[in-house]
Amino acid sequence: MSKDIKIDVKQFSTIIRTVLKKLQRYSSFLFIIAMLLTYSFLVFRISTLSQADPSDEAVTEQLKTIKRLKIDQNSIDKIQQLEDQNIGVQSLFEDARDNPFQN
Repeated sequence: MSKDIKIDVKQFSTIIRTVLKKLQRYSSFLFIIAMLLTYSFLVFRISTLSQADPSDEAVTEQLKTIKRLKIDQNSIDKIQQLEDQNIGVQSLFEDARDNPFQN
C-alpha cells in the first residue's frame, strides 16, 4: 500500500483559487451564518452559566471571609441610654425599624 502521492503545488493553488471564487459569491451569507452561530453559542453559554448554582464548598469559603461586627455590651447599653434620653432620636429609630426604606 505504499503508493507515491505526488501533490503538485500549482494544481493545488488553482483548485484553491477556483473554490475561493465560488465561495466569494456567498461571502455575505457565510458571514451572517457565522455571526448567528457565534451569537447562538454566546446566548447558550450565558444561559448555562447563569443557571449554575454554587457548590456548598464555595458558599462556605465565601462565608469564612465575611467578618462579623462585634459590639460589646457597654456600647449597646450606651446607645440604648442615649436613645431613651432623646425623644426625636427614639421616634427616628422606631420609624426605621418599622420601615427602613421610607424616608
